Amino acid sequence: MTELATQPKQPNWFSRLAHPGNFMAWTRPLIMPLAVLTALAFVTGLWLAFFRAPLETENVGTTLPILYIHVPTAWLSQFIYGAMFAAALGTLVWRHPLADVAARAAAPLGAAFTVLALFTGALWGRPTWGTFWEWDGRMTSTLILLFIYLGIIALWRAFDDQLKAARIVAIFTLVGSVNIPIIKFSVDWWNTLHQPATLITSTGPRMAPEIFLPLMVMLVSFTLLFVTLELVSIHTGILKRRADSLSRQAAMGSAA
Repeated sequence: MTELATQPKQPNWFSRLAHPGNFMAWTRPLIMPLAVLTALAFVTGLWLAFFRAPLETENVGTTLPILYIHVPTAWLSQFIYGAMFAAALGTLVWRHPLADVAARAAAPLGAAFTVLALFTGALWGRPTWGTFWEWDGRMTSTLILLFIYLGIIALWRAFDDQLKAARIVAIFTLVGSVNIPIIKFSVDWWNTLHQPATLITSTGPRMAPEIFLPLMVMLVSFTLLFVTLELVSIHTGILKRRADSLSRQAAMGSAA
């Protein structure tokens, strides 16, 4: 009875699935199909946007095609941070090594999509609102999100000890998550140039079906692009950590 009580606890199925080695084994075959699916989704979305949907409307004029890039990138800028928030909990609560790698891989992608969201928003704003930039709640909080992403990337590179860096970055990520609801609800809390929610409302989407469909397809396309790039980045991060570990072991062996 005592021997049974002292036996080490076996890892559950989720821990085995998320182990870096196992993770690489079951996700490696998914990368190419995901890449093909992403390309097909983009082709479909762009075809719908430029050949089936109107290229301009009375409200926004000829800037309508920008919508199909701006909305998905703005969505991903926040969605990726939500994924990093979950990874930060994995680092601090469960101390899972894959959470560290996933968080580090996601930060540059989040920064890139946030830059695209700000850039396309500026292109939209100039002809629509008469200005490239306005310090309203949505724009300012999104810019702050970009600075948070850049701060996280800098923190990862500031420490040689990646385990220590992971804990510090995780805490910083949790603190920075306060900005996400500010971005989401800024249009409701303050006067802003941005219109209220149009995709998800209590009465359904507030846009014509011929615009809504290509927008949804582009949202799926950009999300698939993120998932594909994230998987590739995680694989690269795991291999890099293995290489660094082998280099340290070789250095210690030669020193001994």
